[in-house]
Amino acid sequence: MSTDPRRSPIPEGRDTNFEFPTEYPLKVAGKNLPTLESTVITIVSKHVEDFDATTVTVRESKGGKYLAVSVSFTARSKNQLDSIYTELTGHADIVWAL
Repeated sequence: MSTDPRRSPIPEGRDTNFEFPTEYPLKVAGKNLPTLESTVITIVSKHVEDFDATTVTVRESKGGKYLAVSVSFTARSKNQLDSIYTELTGHADIVWAL
């Protein structure tokens, strides 16, 4: 049996410890810019159709150089989470996402 390396032999949802759907907290750190919060909301909203922006909280770092933006949403699949993380961490103003 030959396996295509682009396809996972593990069914979706089986290569993670999460059971979907699940409530998912996400924290994003980025440069302290007035647009960071809206950037995070825009990216998450693109992947989560019922995203509730009232779950967003923002905190400034001690030195004021960074912002931490936290959100919560119902995650539907590992692919969805992977897409969100890929887009967030690929953005120039975002340092990390957990």
